Amino acid sequence: MTSSHPSRRMTGVGRVLVIVYAVMALAATGRSFVQIAERFEEAPLAYSLSAAAAVVYIVATLALVFAGTRAWYLIAWVAIGFELVGVIVVGTLSLTLPELFRHPSVWSVFGYGYLFIPLVLPFFGLWWLVAHPPRTSRVPGAQLTVAGS
Repeated sequence: MTSSHPSRRMTGVGRVLVIVYAVMALAATGRSFVQIAERFEEAPLAYSLSAAAAVVYIVATLALVFAGTRAWYLIAWVAIGFELVGVIVVGTLSLTLPELFRHPSVWSVFGYGYLFIPLVLPFFGLWWLVAHPPRTSRVPGAQLTVAGS
C-alpha cells in the first residue's frame, strides 16, 4: 500500500469511527485535565478513571488509524477491549456503589454524560476490527505451490 492510496479502513464508516474516537479522546482528555488540575482531592478515583479513559481513547484512535499492520491491529484490540471492560465495570460500579462516584467520570453510568457513546463505541470498534483485519504481507514474486504439481 502506498501513501497515495487511502487505507480501506480510512473510508466510509471507518473514517467516522476514527473521528468519533478522536472526539472522545479530546473530550476525555480535556475533562480529566480540568478535573485533576482543579479538584483532584475531591474524587481521585473518578478523575483518575477519566484520565485512564482519555489514554485509552487516544491509543484506540491511533491504533485504528494504523491498524493495517498486525502490531497496531493487536493494539487496537487490546485498547478497545479494555475500553469495553472499563465502561461496563465503571458503569456498573457507579450504579451499585454510587459513593465511589460522587463526581462522575467519562465511563460513569455507562457514559451517560456523553450520551452513552462510551457504551456503544467499543462494540462498533470491535465489529470494525473483525470486519477489517489487516492484510497479510505477501513477498513479491512468491507463488503458491500445490502439492503434486
